[in-house]
Amino acid sequence: MSVRILYLATADARGHLMRAQLLVHALRAAGAQVDVLTTSAPGQAFLQRFGIQAQILSLHYAVQFDREQNMQRQATNRNVAHYLFRPGRMLRDMWHLGRRWRGVDLVINDSFHPALLYMGMLPGWRRKVVHVYGASLKRALLNNFEGLWPRQFGRLFGWIVARQIDAARGRIEHDFAYDVDDAQAPALYRLPTPVAQAEALPDAFGADAAVYLNPHFRQPLLADALSAGLGDAGLHGHRVGEGYAGHDGWLGVDPHWASRAARARLMVSAPGMAALAIARVYQRPIMLVLSDQPEQTSNAVRAAQLQVLHRVVTWRGDAVDFRRQVAQAAQQLSAAAPAPDVAAGNQRARARTDAWVSRLLGL
Repeated sequence: MSVRILYLATADARGHLMRAQLLVHALRAAGAQVDVLTTSAPGQAFLQRFGIQAQILSLHYAVQFDREQNMQRQATNRNVAHYLFRPGRMLRDMWHLGRRWRGVDLVINDSFHPALLYMGMLPGWRRKVVHVYGASLKRALLNNFEGLWPRQFGRLFGWIVARQIDAARGRIEHDFAYDVDDAQAPALYRLPTPVAQAEALPDAFGADAAVYLNPHFRQPLLADALSAGLGDAGLHGHRVGEGYAGHDGWLGVDPHWASRAARARLMVSAPGMAALAIARVYQRPIMLVLSDQPEQTSNAVRAAQLQVLHRVVTWRGDAVDFRRQVAQAAQQLSAAAPAPDVAAGNQRARARTDAWVSRLLGL
């Protein structure tokens, strides 16, 4: 009998969903039965573009951002508090998940959905829960509680969440810089962030820069200054971002974006784990669009420590300054860009995915 898996991927941005679609396809290819849940209608539509049919658990839990991808901490904490303590929210989701519990062997929580954090520490339920999360996301989550007031409450809440994470059957912590390596402690695996293998493109790819901005980027002045800066550097960009769909040639979703990024002279993205993983696997230079997002700020620091070929540009509300930053970074990166080696990158990407499938099915 095949392994039966329930995979919950939060839709706060798109990194969780990209990882989910990669792993779901790979797990199904290995013979597992996998059902998918997510947390928003746009997230559901995104997964559908990659051939994954997902149901929505509920719409009540989400991290809050402004239109420049700056995290809104007070709004996020308020949203989480309403989700945890208002009747008909987390309890309703736990009831829904509980109804499906007997029909599955493993429940994957990607990443830190509160209902599964709580269920993952309770007898009877905890033996099936596996938490999947980025190393920098866990640090950002726990550090966020340090800023809550009163301070004693924040520390207590952070301690509770840390205990919830550790109590589950398994944990897979990933990072764009990890190697295909393995167990670090009982029930904890550290694996490299999975990356799609570059496919043959359906059309001739002629763009110099593969640009991806997640849906939280909705400020049109930022998009225009980015496009203009690339143009100033003599580069043509293939630009993807749901927040800019239909704006001056931007696409909402491109299922082949990773394949285009593997062949591009340079990549442009916020410093999410998925984009940095693609840059490292396919050895592409990357321009990092930095905002007030704690997890991604940590990723940018780590990219510098690992000497990933990159430049950081920061939007401060000044379109002229941002355009200048982009043009300068693009010129420097394109001049230093090595020739793409898609075949070698695909081997590294396949090794990463195989390691994930092996660990999940082993659990």
